[in-house]
Amino acid sequence: MTPQSYWAEHAWIDGAVLPGVLIRTDVGGRITEVRPSTPAPPPGAVALHGLTLPGLANAHSHAFHRALRGTVQAGDAAGPADGAPLDDPSTGGPPTTGAPDSFWTWREVMYGVAQRLTPESYLALARAVYAEMALAGITCVGEFHYVHHASDGTPYDDPNAMGHALIEAAAQAGIRITLLDTCYLSAGFGEPPTPRQLRFSDGSAAAWAERVSLLEATGHARIGAAIHSVRAVPEGELRTVAAWADERRAPLHVHLSEQPAENESCLAAHGRTPTRLLADHGVLGPRTTAVHATHLTPEDIELLGSAATAICMCPTTERDLADGIGPATRLRDAGSPLCLGSDSHAVIDLFEEARAMELNERLRSRARGHWSAPDLLRAATADGHAALGWPEGGRIAAGALADLTTVALDSIRTAGPLPRHGAETAVFAATGADVRHTVVGGRHVVRDGAHQLVPHAPRALSEAIAALRGRQPHG
Repeated sequence: MTPQSYWAEHAWIDGAVLPGVLIRTDVGGRITEVRPSTPAPPPGAVALHGLTLPGLANAHSHAFHRALRGTVQAGDAAGPADGAPLDDPSTGGPPTTGAPDSFWTWREVMYGVAQRLTPESYLALARAVYAEMALAGITCVGEFHYVHHASDGTPYDDPNAMGHALIEAAAQAGIRITLLDTCYLSAGFGEPPTPRQLRFSDGSAAAWAERVSLLEATGHARIGAAIHSVRAVPEGELRTVAAWADERRAPLHVHLSEQPAENESCLAAHGRTPTRLLADHGVLGPRTTAVHATHLTPEDIELLGSAATAICMCPTTERDLADGIGPATRLRDAGSPLCLGSDSHAVIDLFEEARAMELNERLRSRARGHWSAPDLLRAATADGHAALGWPEGGRIAAGALADLTTVALDSIRTAGPLPRHGAETAVFAATGADVRHTVVGGRHVVRDGAHQLVPHAPRALSEAIAALRGRQPHG
């Protein structure tokens, strides 16, 4: 990597849009100088026309779910049999049984995809998914990773073969990753893993910790931990996962109260809500992020906020799966910072996730003005990076990561507003398709809307997904 200078036509810095900003980077991929009031690019500087933001952080991803986009609109209660097509060839759509669709029927179809993954196919798929993220301005992803072993539960010769595939995929796509290696031990409260879940489980939290301790951070990758959910990690194992993360000062993420059924089962098994159960076992805290947090009691909100536990909202997935609208404003007011994720990748667009935070609240409250554009951009940048263990990211300042995202201000969606209103334009009008440049560590990964490392990303996605389905790609 060589030092590079970028000239931003407009840049969002400390909550304000400034014109003509020179950004210098060093060989280590950090910003060394930010000089506003630079009216034109000096010699050797790369011009970034539009609005330049800090790189976006996607705080919650399941890369393999990308293979479900456009195929699962009505769930299959049984899920596809191993080796069976994921689509009904007679209709071109998902197989159906006539059962009502829900998160739980969708989950069975998702398990069918998970069964087909190998380290090689996961590398190909995740590389293309992460390239799609880079094209949408995402420079760092939190991968909530629980597909650990072979489909029958047998560990690979390299027990972290799947995790290493994801780390390598991010490197090939040119983005940063926090691998949130996930402990997943049971099918439900007191229930052993189902056959489809065997490849997720290490048998115990101690065995999980032993395997995860073999993973090593790299220049573009950091290692964190995750508790899949209180239904998937028994009560007696929660502290082991939390202690592993605490000892390493690593981020710890957990799916929390995404569905009312989880709350009801937890109350029946433990007489406590999932949030209270996590609090009682030392899981909550400022390095912990609760994902979804959709169905909470007032006490749950107070527990999360008083512990400064972050909340990752994934609005496009939460609406796609009919989860509901989480109490985002009450969580914020209680003291929880919020970040954003694309989760199941119904779409990969952090601008859509950001504006959905405000628009969802408008629908629920029938009032406007819950979140400002700067609030939502901070959730998509600085607060997302903090949740993923990259506190030096998410801002344009000397010493910060040289990760930048430039949004066009002259597309059919963004043309018209004054540049000084660029933050509002980005949040409430732009889409990922308006991203023109993505810089990661000073490296120009996306230039003029084209990925420099995965030049045919759409075809790479098509081919990787077709391989999982056992058919030829379209196009």
